Amino acid sequence: MVCAGFLLATSGALAQTAAPVVGVVNLEQALFNTQAAQELQAAIEVEFSEDQARAETLNTELRELVERAQRDESIMSDAEKRRVSTDAQEKQVQLQMISERVQAALQERNQAFIESMRQNLGTAIETVVREGGYNLVLNADSVAFFDNAYDITGKVTAELNELNQ
Repeated sequence: MVCAGFLLATSGALAQTAAPVVGVVNLEQALFNTQAAQELQAAIEVEFSEDQARAETLNTELRELVERAQRDESIMSDAEKRRVSTDAQEKQVQLQMISERVQAALQERNQAFIESMRQNLGTAIETVVREGGYNLVLNADSVAFFDNAYDITGKVTAELNELNQ
């Protein structure tokens, strides 16, 4: 009887304890959905538009060379086949160089952006946690599954936008 009373009292106390408020945030998505990230993306597109145009031209020329080589292979001389093959290889190398240069620059810019936003990201998360009464916030990359109701990424992005104004 005493044990049963203790269990009821204990379970009643547990029932009165508030459930923890949990949130999940995708840090990368929160950062790269900000207005600042969109402005950076637009600037990058303008900056690399010449490289993009050159890559598209090279791709078109390369495709035409391959089509010509396949179509005219039987009537091309060995010297002509070598020239077409050399041209195609040169275009492939140029494409690779453009791609590597652009990828390196993008990676550098993205890393610089992340570093510049690190402090504001921490502040934004703290604000969302405080205002939302969260007891626990998890990184979405570390969670196998979560219901969208726990996702606070949009709130963090909105707070980042406020901080960056």
